[in-house]
Amino acid sequence: MTSRWGHKFSRAAFKVAALAATAFVVGVIASPLMVHANETDLVLPLEIPAPIAQVRAQPALGATMVPLAPGQQKLTDALLSNYVARQQQLRAVDVTEGGVQPPLSTEMLMGYIARGSLDGGNTALSAIDSFMKPAAPTHQPTVTPDLLAAYVASGYQPTAKRAEVANAERDCLAQAIYHEARGESAAGQLAVANVIVNRARSDKYPSSLCGVIYQGANNGRYRCQFTFACDGRGDAPGERQAWARSVALAKDVYAEYATGAEIGAIPDSALFYHTTNVRPSWSYTYSRVAEVGAHIFYSPN
Repeated sequence: MTSRWGHKFSRAAFKVAALAATAFVVGVIASPLMVHANETDLVLPLEIPAPIAQVRAQPALGATMVPLAPGQQKLTDALLSNYVARQQQLRAVDVTEGGVQPPLSTEMLMGYIARGSLDGGNTALSAIDSFMKPAAPTHQPTVTPDLLAAYVASGYQPTAKRAEVANAERDCLAQAIYHEARGESAAGQLAVANVIVNRARSDKYPSSLCGVIYQGANNGRYRCQFTFACDGRGDAPGERQAWARSVALAKDVYAEYATGAEIGAIPDSALFYHTTNVRPSWSYTYSRVAEVGAHIFYSPN
């Protein structure tokens, strides 16, 4: 008898356990549906009140003023006063329950900055920072009427005129090389040309090669600086090959002269020379600095 009742009890307990397990599974399956249904009860942020939206819509410099580009306006007392007044207007709007606005704390300020940084930068802080930075300098035109006038007054020459002067300078130098040293080696011819360049660069002589070469040519025979310029003879070259060498050398030397480069054949201080077969009186008053080919070169003491 006892065994039969025990068997019935076991069967009843098994049915109760099966029902409990079924209820648990149904509850697990239904719980997401309940959560999904409760999502419709979420409280969304309220819309910005009309008074504060109206204040925020006003430009930072006033309702009727058009703000300048960032960095173009100085941070003046008037700007600061306007900014403070606008902030007071924003804080005066009642957006809290009961009309009590919490004090501005460190946590609130840092939270405001953090929220503003999410979209690439806080607008208010960026605006203040832009006013504190100096305005970028405006680029002024490099060519002005005054600059052009000064350039013209200082000796401006059109390109065609400059080319004409350059050709004349090269021709004068070639004439001097040909008549003064056509029988010399290349080094000897270069040394003579070097003296002419040294004089043109010195403040004691004319500032052009032609001026140096033909200085005093109108003073009479043999009263000029270079004999061929005032000996009464024609300057037309008679030796074709020697003239070609003189022209080529004059072209190279003039290029160095025009660019300010050193010629390098003799010292820059050498301003005088004579042939080795004569001994002029002035040679004893100057310092002998070089002897190249048939010429001896001197510098002032």
